[in-house]
Amino acid sequence: MPEYFSYSHFDAAASIIREATEIKPRVGLILGSGLSPLAEGVEDSIAFDYQDLPHFPTSTVEGHEGRFVLGRLEDQPVVVMQGRAHYYEGYSMAEITFPVRVMQVLGIEMLIVTNAAGGLRPEFEAGDVMLISDHINLIGMAGLNPLRGPNLDEFGPRFPDMSAVYDAELGSRAKQVAAEEEVPMHEGVYICLAGPSYETMADLGFLRTIGADAVGMSTVPEATVARHGGTRVLGLSGITNVLPPPGGPVVETDHEEVLAAGEKLTPRLEAIIRGVLKAQ
Repeated sequence: MPEYFSYSHFDAAASIIREATEIKPRVGLILGSGLSPLAEGVEDSIAFDYQDLPHFPTSTVEGHEGRFVLGRLEDQPVVVMQGRAHYYEGYSMAEITFPVRVMQVLGIEMLIVTNAAGGLRPEFEAGDVMLISDHINLIGMAGLNPLRGPNLDEFGPRFPDMSAVYDAELGSRAKQVAAEEEVPMHEGVYICLAGPSYETMADLGFLRTIGADAVGMSTVPEATVARHGGTRVLGLSGITNVLPPPGGPVVETDHEEVLAAGEKLTPRLEAIIRGVLKAQ
């Protein structure tokens, strides 16, 4: 399990893609649990199975198709991750962020990253969208930072600033589109846990106390690497379930619930993403 990669590893995967298509993606898109159908809207597409690209991690989780799709969406050249790998599947941080580095080598200027998340605020409802204004890198604070190891000077500095990971202009446009399309949207702080177990009631109390509004098991490592490489980031959480408040009844969470909520979230996220792309 590689703890880190060199630029040549990313370039090797990018070279296979360049040889097969003339598409030069400007926008990268990562689709979370249950959101893979968004990739079906990409026009003039060519797809690569993760297993056919060197060093790519392959997802073992239902709802993650495991394909790299290049094409056009709203007349923008895009590269779409149809599903992602997670740390809890046994991969290193370097492995789960490998595709983002390949996107950067391919030339993306912005990254739209989506996820399925549990809502921590009582006003949230399953099917709502939360614009990520900031994140809490809890697993990174504990030592699992994707930038650990030799710095990749080709992408960015040894100690990158993370005070503004999520692009304010892109966020403003997303909110405008959501209002126009009548998509329920909130704004808040996303926190990433290692998983795969869901949270205890005490965990949830702690997460709320430290300022988290939604919780999941992805996104933060990818956004960190994107920011390190100078890529603009838009983060969107699909609220798949609302977690019980302190003192409330215990409510069990399962992955089927997450996938079911994706059916409602997919058209809402697609409307927002398309609207943002139209303005680029």
